[in-house]
Amino acid sequence: MRLSLPKSYSKKLWRAIAEFDLIQADDKIMIGFSGGKDSSFLAYALSVLCKSAPVPFVVEAVHVDLGFNPDYDYTAFYEFFERIQIPLHIEHTRIQEMVFAGGKKSACARCAYFRRGVVNAHAAAKGFNKVAYAHHYDDAVETFLMSILYAGQVSTFLPSTYLSESKLTVIRPMVYLREKEVREAKKFVSFEPVVSPCPMDGCTKRHEVKDLIRQMTMRNKMVFYNVAAAMCEGSVRDMWPGRLDGKEMEARMKQFWAPKYCNQEE
Repeated sequence: MRLSLPKSYSKKLWRAIAEFDLIQADDKIMIGFSGGKDSSFLAYALSVLCKSAPVPFVVEAVHVDLGFNPDYDYTAFYEFFERIQIPLHIEHTRIQEMVFAGGKKSACARCAYFRRGVVNAHAAAKGFNKVAYAHHYDDAVETFLMSILYAGQVSTFLPSTYLSESKLTVIRPMVYLREKEVREAKKFVSFEPVVSPCPMDGCTKRHEVKDLIRQMTMRNKMVFYNVAAAMCEGSVRDMWPGRLDGKEMEARMKQFWAPKYCNQEE
């Protein structure tokens, strides 16, 4: 069966690839495959694009088994990747034990850190120069808002990031696709996403922010795109100066009050 992408999808993928210079000739790209709707779409899409791209590049995928179900049957995974003609590798780990050994607080951050480490190590060992993740437009906006609300920082992930330690470049070709579009792509990707075995699934800060954006967008459909616009360079306007540390604040206060003390003494 010949694989194909609707024009509306390929247009947004190529836009991201061209705008952020995500793929060059002879790249070897390792996809981080979770088994969900996003990463299955990315695998399908890159399989299609590599056959029609103006430059040659190679695509493979790796799935990190977190250790929740040691006896899991990966037949459906292998059948899907055989159909889209991409090699699949599976790395078996005990990440779930390490993640929850420290309690549920920050478990998601620890899990993401370990999973990225496994994917990067696998890609580097196989001689790949890039790792592709299936983060979409909604993920970027949610990360941006999470950073403001929970970390007090104005930041989000980038479409392309070079990792100097591993000499890998992380790319995110789906940054212009909305989550709704990815969800609807199931009809032509034809892969049944696996249900996450993680007990934290659906109970994270990301889900809180996702719900917040959805509720606000129901009242004003521009909310999502306004937040997205704020992520871009040049959007920052009037900002407060950075906070002073304790010593700087003490010196500033002494400087402020000094003339008054002098006047009182006179």
